[in-house]
Amino acid sequence: MAEQTKLPLGKLLIKKGVISEDQLRIALIEQKRSNEPLGKLLISLGFVTEATVRMALSENLKQESADLASLVVDAIALKLIPKEVAKRYRVFPIVYERQSDNLILAMADTSNIVALDQISAMLVKGITISTVLVNESDISRAIDQYYGFELSIDGILHEIETGEVNYQSMASPSDEYSQPMVRLIDALLADAVQNGASDIHFEPEQSFLRIRYRIDGILRQIRSLHKSYWPAMAVRLKVISNMNIAEARAPQDGRISIRFSGRQIDFRASAQPTTHGENFVLRVLDRQKGIVPLDSLGLAERELNLLKLMIARPDGVILVTGPTGSGKTTTLYSIINHINTESVNIMTLEDPVEYPMNMIRQTSVNESVKLGFADGIRSMMRQDPDIILVGEIRDRETAEMAFAAAMTGHQVYSTLHTNSAIGSLPRLLDIGVLPDIMAGNIIGIIAQRLVRKLCTHCKQSVVADDIERRLLGLGQEDPPAQVCHAVGCERCAHQGYKGRLAIMELLKMTPELDELTSRRASLRELKSTARAGGFHSLVDDGLRRVRDGTTTLEEVARVVDLTDRLA
Repeated sequence: MAEQTKLPLGKLLIKKGVISEDQLRIALIEQKRSNEPLGKLLISLGFVTEATVRMALSENLKQESADLASLVVDAIALKLIPKEVAKRYRVFPIVYERQSDNLILAMADTSNIVALDQISAMLVKGITISTVLVNESDISRAIDQYYGFELSIDGILHEIETGEVNYQSMASPSDEYSQPMVRLIDALLADAVQNGASDIHFEPEQSFLRIRYRIDGILRQIRSLHKSYWPAMAVRLKVISNMNIAEARAPQDGRISIRFSGRQIDFRASAQPTTHGENFVLRVLDRQKGIVPLDSLGLAERELNLLKLMIARPDGVILVTGPTGSGKTTTLYSIINHINTESVNIMTLEDPVEYPMNMIRQTSVNESVKLGFADGIRSMMRQDPDIILVGEIRDRETAEMAFAAAMTGHQVYSTLHTNSAIGSLPRLLDIGVLPDIMAGNIIGIIAQRLVRKLCTHCKQSVVADDIERRLLGLGQEDPPAQVCHAVGCERCAHQGYKGRLAIMELLKMTPELDELTSRRASLRELKSTARAGGFHSLVDDGLRRVRDGTTTLEEVARVVDLTDRLA
């Protein structure tokens, strides 16, 4: 009877209200063409997320599901299943339970009896297998991460130097694996993604090529290669990023899109001529990391509720400010993703589009066809938008068009390069926006920075000294306080930090602040009025993260000015 209650995946997702009949019909047409599993097609078409499909299948099959990212992998379990078997059957060993002689396997398809029989026959007699359902891309990523990376950079370099074929690096799924230079670039790009890099720098010097990754906002030198490698590597990078390989004297921009570990990774490429050759920088655009749920931005409860109130207002301008690389785009995308429903028309104008999103009309700025930010907003207004995202307010014309859109009943999101939320008001005046137009049309301003998170495995808690107590705002009569320091271990590559988080300040415009803005009040007046209304600064939010042991005072001092706290 239990078998009869099972629904096909498509019908189950319709019953849950996750997809529509039309979306299922589109996926079924694609399935006839490609013969791919329905769940995989629904994900690639952008109708559902992998987590949604996993949960639906687990409920339908009465099968336990798991998220591999949050599991601790058992080294003994890894030894029981060779890498080749894991790759062939798309499985990953999670835990070997010694008492019951049971091996728990993560599988993308738990009904694959052939795979289970083959694996069972290969194991030592007496070991039983139980399965959990996991996303296929998570399995690919785990195999690469825990079995050792499949492309050996050192092996490829040895092959280029000696001419001896490196068979290990030929595990690459690429059709072009016969060319070692192709495999070298693929290996370096994949290695950067594996290490969580946000940028890859190829920097030619007089006698060698330096390769650096920016990890958690800090550049780290990964390796140095002989300068003779660079011409061929530069040509390969230009080919895959659609640049002109014959041009070496002018700057060029391009884009690379490659699949790693079952997921799509994009790179924004930039070539710049320098005295020792062309300098290449690749910005890693990982779609899975690019959009964070609003509740996961790390805001305090009061600030999170304030942000939700700000984005609930139907018209006006919301600005996100901060220097380059402070996570402004991620915050904007997270907000847009939160309000992205079928009931609103969201349009974006970006330079360039970084993360493609479903149901959102995204346009890249193109100066060659005279489509700048101001002209783009003007043409967008004819497309019946509810919400407009403008990549950046750079000049008076763009600012005026953004405010004109807000004044005609649209919600407008944009970024601005200023040091603080309150500092955005004089910056807009400096650009040329009239104070009367600003007053009443700005919903709120978010300023943010990114700080590194302490490694949870090696951080050390100590009693705060006198200077640390003063920075935390503690007096002589307050009890002793604990602060955490970075140490360094193998898990964080001996950095003491792993991952980053945003510290933010949210300035919600009030009638009092609007009044001060309209009469061009000083920064001091604006600050004291905001403070009186409960405004918490970047420093306040950074120190909150120090108190809860997430980061260090040194790290907060690296991105914001703490000297006022010692005055």
